[in-house]
Amino acid sequence: MGDAAGISPELTAKVLADEGVRAAAEITVIGEERVLAKGARVASVSLDIDVARDGEPRPRRAGRPLLIDLQHCDPAEIPLGEISEASGRFATVNFRRALAMAAGGEADAVCFTPFNKAAMRLVTPGYDDEIGFSAEAIGFHGVAKEFNVLDGLWNARVTSHVPLKDVAGLLTRQGILDNLRLTDDALRAAGIARPRIAVAALNPHAGDNGNFGREEIEVIAPAVEEGKRAQIGCDGPFPADTVFLRARRGDFDAVLTMYHDQGQIAMKLIGFDAGVTLMGGFPFPICTAAHGTAYDIAGKGIAHPGAMRNAMLLAARMAGREAAAAA
Repeated sequence: MGDAAGISPELTAKVLADEGVRAAAEITVIGEERVLAKGARVASVSLDIDVARDGEPRPRRAGRPLLIDLQHCDPAEIPLGEISEASGRFATVNFRRALAMAAGGEADAVCFTPFNKAAMRLVTPGYDDEIGFSAEAIGFHGVAKEFNVLDGLWNARVTSHVPLKDVAGLLTRQGILDNLRLTDDALRAAGIARPRIAVAALNPHAGDNGNFGREEIEVIAPAVEEGKRAQIGCDGPFPADTVFLRARRGDFDAVLTMYHDQGQIAMKLIGFDAGVTLMGGFPFPICTAAHGTAYDIAGKGIAHPGAMRNAMLLAARMAGREAAAAA
């Protein structure tokens, strides 16, 4: 369960009541029974789940989600729609426990309803994003990146949570090539046998042959050519203002963008209530909805569960494929 001050309790209840989600996986919820009960009331759903207090035996009956109740948050003490240390601590404790379970082999994938980064920083001052937090929590030292997924279209990015003024200096041939490899691996893990990846340019009109910047000539295009030599199905760099139109019509499975908003704006315009964020590269899938905690509508019962439902189903599908490959 994510941030208790936003729509996360409501979304948790809604996906737990979804028969399609329940049928896709054995679900264990990490959180607090009182917070989930409040979320169910807000969502106007009735939950058929088992509950175990932390440290107690965990019943596992087919088709019934299990809530591990950590008994660590009284919803009456959480100011609704506001950033608070209490809501950040609730989300942080739950996330650490879920990651530990997956790292220890007790779970095949991790999903979380939305976090609020400012609230998380009140508890963990060095918190930048979920990737860094997850890596620290499980002692992971490999390469992991965020992907956004919507209606079969994927968006990957070379740089992410950095100031825009730093982006050009952070682009390297090797960095772009590493992200092409990671994107190709993630798409294959999701069941796409021969991924087709478009690479976005950094500058307007893909640099216009060097008139608007030389990153395309000196960095991006050479990385794409090296990716092709490595048998990755990639092409580009393409102007960023048209590449998503081509991908949307089916020319590509994914677009590798150079910075955060270059892809995020396009994906959220395509479908804000359905997009999924996947953290790829970890030993197990980590997924969430691509939107945030929506403090402005918290407690109103109107949060759309589509993105969170898609996140759960993607995580289950990827975990199922990994389990089948390991068998």
